Order: sequence, then structure tokens, then C-alpha cells
Amino acid sequence: MSAVILDGAMVHYEALGRGRPIVFLHGWVGSWRYWINAMQAASTSFRAYAVDLFGFGDRDRSKTQYAVEKQAEMLGRFLDNLGIGKIALVGHDLGALVGFHYLKNRHESVDRMMAINVPLNYELLVTRMRTTPASDLAEWLTGRQPEAMTALSDASKTDPEAVSVSMSSLHAYGIFPEVRNFGVPCLFVYGANNPAFTSAPSLDSVLPTHMHQINFENSGHFPMLDNVPQFNRLLVDFLALDSGVSPTELQMKEEWKRRVR
Repeated sequence: MSAVILDGAMVHYEALGRGRPIVFLHGWVGSWRYWINAMQAASTSFRAYAVDLFGFGDRDRSKTQYAVEKQAEMLGRFLDNLGIGKIALVGHDLGALVGFHYLKNRHESVDRMMAINVPLNYELLVTRMRTTPASDLAEWLTGRQPEAMTALSDASKTDPEAVSVSMSSLHAYGIFPEVRNFGVPCLFVYGANNPAFTSAPSLDSVLPTHMHQINFENSGHFPMLDNVPQFNRLLVDFLALDSGVSPTELQMKEEWKRRVR
């Protein structure tokens, strides 16, 4: 286990590989642990970091830091402490929201971002996501599949207040209008069979040219666990794009299109 102390609070993280930095941010259910396969895929060309947010996994219960904005400030301090410059960001639900807030404050420090099953408004989340303990959500969202449950074994460590406070941040206002025009390439990934959402998002009509959406037809809330080879291939393809290139270029790859259908 690796950790740094920031303003008196322990920040737990894991790192793998060498190269340009990529940061993985987990969601409301679980911890850094479910990124292991994706970190291994990225680590062939990148130095992959996975960070536990406040109130999750092996992380301090600093209740004043649970708001999404505070989590994003922590990410900035963490990167500064380790001397990490421009990064690629991969965030899942809550982690993507934290990533967007970081992008709002430091867009010049983000080379590209992948946002996975991110709810861009509070109403998109079903009531069960807002009210059920994380350990029960892990069972529901994965259908108790053994490998997925192992990857989400830290769900029981979640402070329920960390979930409720961060969801209140989402309810307060939408972050997407504040970050859509920074020009940072962003790929939205959604599972078509995601029970956490009231309906499957369709962003095609509102995305600028540097953003793109891809749906995994046979995936739910955790595409990195439901479809490991396909997700990791998409991740590697996205990271392989030249800096500044729109992820819409991914749809031109017939080999990839056959993989996701």
C-alpha cells in the first residue's frame, strides 16, 4: 500500500508501470481495487495511478472533504505532491464527476479524459443508488458475479455519508456545461444494461467535436468488470490517440466496431 499525507489526512493510492501518468478514479461502490485489470492494460505505456477518494476504501473518514469539489481539490494536491504534471484521467460515476471538477479548475493539466457511466444530472440515478448501502449495491449491480464481487470487496468500507454528500453535490448543479468547451478530448462510455440509471443517456446531440460517446451493449454499471478485454482494448485505443485528437476517430476503426457490437 502506498500513501501520502496531505493536510494531515492520509491519501491511499496504488501505482503500476512507467511512462506518462494516467489516473483512475473509482465510483460510489468500491475503491481503487476494481481498476487492477485496467491499470495493467495501461501500464505498458503509462504510469498508472489509482486513488481512493475520501470516505472510500483504505482512506481517512474526513467528512469535511466528501463534497465532489473537495475531492477534486484533493486530487490536485495529490498530483502536486508527487510532482505529476499533465495527466490522462479515467473516472467512473463519482470518479468521473470528480474528474470533471478537476478539469474545470485545471483543464490545462488534463490531456484527455474517459468518463464511464457518469450521471450528468441527479435525476438520472435510480432511487436505489441514492439510498442503499454500498455493499448491497455491489451485489445488485453485479448480480453477485464472483470475480466482480472480489473486485468490489472494499464496498463495505464505504462511509455512507461520503455517498450522500457527494450525491448532494451532483444534485446542487450540473458540471457538464462548465467543462464541455475547454477542448479537452473526452470519451463517454456507458453500459447499455446499467440498472443504476433511469434511462440510458444519449449525448450525441449535445457533444462538441472533441467529445464522443460509445455504448457497451452487453455491459452494466461496471464495463471494466463486465467486459474486461473489450474495455481494456478501448482504453488502450483511446490512450494511443495523438494528443488533442478527438475520440470520434475511434469510430473509424472497423476492428473496434466489430468488438463492441
